[in-house]
Amino acid sequence: MQKQETLNKTPKIYSQEEAYKASLKYFNNDDLAARVWVNKYALKDSTGNIYELTPDDMHKRIAKEIARIEKKYPNPLSENKIYQLIKKFKYIVPQGGPMAGIGNPYQIASLSNCFVIGNEGDSDSYGGIMKIDQEQVQLMKRRGGVGHDLSHIRPKGSAVKNSALTSTGLVPFMERYSNSTREVAQDGRRGALMLSVSINHPDAEDFIDAKMEQGKITGANVSVKIDDEFMKAVEKNEKYIQKFPVNSNTPKATNEIEAQNLWKKIVHNAWQSAEPGILFWDTIIRESVPDCYADLGYKTISTNPCGEIPLCPYDSCRLLAINLFSYVENPFTDKAMFNFNLFKEHVAYAQRIMDDIIDLELEKIDSILAKIDSDPEEDEVKRVEKNLWLNIRKKAHEGRRTGIGITAEGDMLASLSMRYGSKKANEFSVKVHKTIALEAYRASVNAAKERGSFLMYDSEREKNNPFILRLREADEKLYYEMLEHGRRNIALLTIAPTGTTSLMTQTTSGIEPVFLPVYKRRRKVNPNDKDVRVDFVDEVGDSWEEYLVFHHGFKQWMDVKGYSVSKSYTDEEIEKLIKSSPYYKATSNDVDWISKVQLQGEVQKWVDHSISVTINLPNDVSEELVGNLYMEAWKSGCKGVTVYRDGSRSGVLVSHKKEDKKNKEMLTSFPVKRPQVLEADVVRFQNNREKWIAFIGLIDNKPYEIFTGLSDDEDGILIPRWVNEGLIIKNKEEDGTSRYDFQFKNKRGYKTTIEGLSHKFNPEFWNYAKLISSTLRHGMPIEKVVDLINSLQLDNESINTWKNGVARALKRYVADGTVAKGQKCENCNSTNLIYQEGCLTCKDCGSSKCG
Repeated sequence: MQKQETLNKTPKIYSQEEAYKASLKYFNNDDLAARVWVNKYALKDSTGNIYELTPDDMHKRIAKEIARIEKKYPNPLSENKIYQLIKKFKYIVPQGGPMAGIGNPYQIASLSNCFVIGNEGDSDSYGGIMKIDQEQVQLMKRRGGVGHDLSHIRPKGSAVKNSALTSTGLVPFMERYSNSTREVAQDGRRGALMLSVSINHPDAEDFIDAKMEQGKITGANVSVKIDDEFMKAVEKNEKYIQKFPVNSNTPKATNEIEAQNLWKKIVHNAWQSAEPGILFWDTIIRESVPDCYADLGYKTISTNPCGEIPLCPYDSCRLLAINLFSYVENPFTDKAMFNFNLFKEHVAYAQRIMDDIIDLELEKIDSILAKIDSDPEEDEVKRVEKNLWLNIRKKAHEGRRTGIGITAEGDMLASLSMRYGSKKANEFSVKVHKTIALEAYRASVNAAKERGSFLMYDSEREKNNPFILRLREADEKLYYEMLEHGRRNIALLTIAPTGTTSLMTQTTSGIEPVFLPVYKRRRKVNPNDKDVRVDFVDEVGDSWEEYLVFHHGFKQWMDVKGYSVSKSYTDEEIEKLIKSSPYYKATSNDVDWISKVQLQGEVQKWVDHSISVTINLPNDVSEELVGNLYMEAWKSGCKGVTVYRDGSRSGVLVSHKKEDKKNKEMLTSFPVKRPQVLEADVVRFQNNREKWIAFIGLIDNKPYEIFTGLSDDEDGILIPRWVNEGLIIKNKEEDGTSRYDFQFKNKRGYKTTIEGLSHKFNPEFWNYAKLISSTLRHGMPIEKVVDLINSLQLDNESINTWKNGVARALKRYVADGTVAKGQKCENCNSTNLIYQEGCLTCKDCGSSKCG
């Protein structure tokens, strides 16, 4: 009777404001943590109704579902025990998909954070390429991040048996997959995609350069799979042979290159734009436990978007983080110590919970398959999607892969009075990660005793794997128990970036050090309000107040040492505080870069998947240093590495120090006199269901002028849909006036010219375009031009549509990370907005608006 009443009970609905206020109290007035939880993880339906008031409701929901799975097995954990482990984000934290999806009846979505897809064999037919495109979209609509490899696509100029006669190479397909990613919405965020290619592929250089053209491949991360042979060739300044197929002993095409020349290009592009990332592929395959079963379908081909989970086709992984800071007793005091006994116990519980989440994921996949079957489309339309999820279900069921990681490494070390990056701190970190490896594998062996091993487990296959041999050397008893009973999971460990997770644990992120112990945020204010301080007025006249934000760990250190966090500090006082704290010389930009790479290599020995870590560098470092770091990463045993040079992509946080005038942004220096010929991009878009087109003249890949108007209609301009670039040529009319012609090459390579863009577009559009173009060519930053356009007060509806189109076209050229001053998030009213891939993205709640 009680059960029936529970089923019939109407769930309580909370408003956004109610949930935000309650969560703000829950997080001790941490506005950012509260907004992230409400917008990303609170249980809600498709109409926006919220069914959870605080994260405590979420943790009870998750505990209830995991306890339900536990009852299927011997010696089940109780619901209360699970709740105690996950509440308050203190010890064990399911990440992303599991947090939002477990026990969620309103969303038919996967619990997996990561997927990799691919075709059987090395098919590069159009059918195979389009199948991957469709599978990518189908996964992203279910909330997953996706990776796939392009090494199977034949290089540019290769013969094909169709009307094209020769292959277009990798880049057009990179653009296709990138565009598909940008089209899929995921509850206020965009999908995530990793594209990879082997350095051995003849088109590797084109792949490496593809994202250097602004506005291209904006929907994907890109990484190059580098083998040991290439790295040795770089070291010895030797030649290197690329071939296709990349793994063939009898390739159809070969290309001899100077290894150092391509290496320098990789290094330069990473220095310039933080991409491509590098995957040391031979290290990944050599160390991979799942690749012991490569012939059974577990051959690793690519990674998830952040690189921490190398996967075989159609495998997936769910993530969970252990909050390392919570195991430090008496933090920031002389009595501080790490409770290894409690930690070992909780690692075992975390692995058990992860295995339960696989069962919950299998239930979710069954729901997705049932939804596909019930959809009204024909079976032929649904075939690719259905086969995709059947393949994913098979891999999850067979291998039962898990992804246990950590967060708060930086805070853990600081609270133990260890400086991140020091020899002592590195040695302690390795000890912690070795403990995780041993205890997680021990838990997986114990689970195999009670629940059975993963289906293909074969100790003979794994006997020479370097990771398994390290476990054997560290704990022979564990190794021989594994030989006897098997293991529940094919692979277990990772270290992922814990962005929003660390906001809610209120700690440093993942394995990273603190970004800044103290920084400033800005909020827009009304200067007429009482008790408001105006720190500066921006270019458009808006008033802003700056306020200090203390990192939570730093704030706890201040409290232990008797410093007030409510006091108003001068910059000099803040500097003095930081210098006396354990966070001094231990921020992202302070840590010795070589030491960090070496730490990653040492920790990697105890992580069977991979590690997502970024080496933060100051703006003035040389390209040579980046190359040296990459080389050291390879030698240290890292599986991958990414560098970020300060300023290569604009950031959103502000140092607490006063700005140096020399560091202020300088206007672009364009020639005021227009060259006769400009390279041009063609951008198509829709406004109010009308088709529009923009021609954007470029100098050094930056907008110099723009012409925009209706397309594909009797009053507009008509060019083939496949044309996306060309030339704008300025010519003289017979009456002495200027005429702008657009020229492009047709598919046979012949030039086609459309004369007189000025005659094709509405004259009023043309006049406004000349005004906007004038601001561009005099060096006004693109985001300011966009602000100017948006601020135009125009009465005519058609002109307003034109205005919106120009702004949309130009936003493609705003550098990722640029702060969008003076605008508010429509979701949470935050002013903390940046441009990301041409879209306004809220850094507080994560929602994104394009156009």
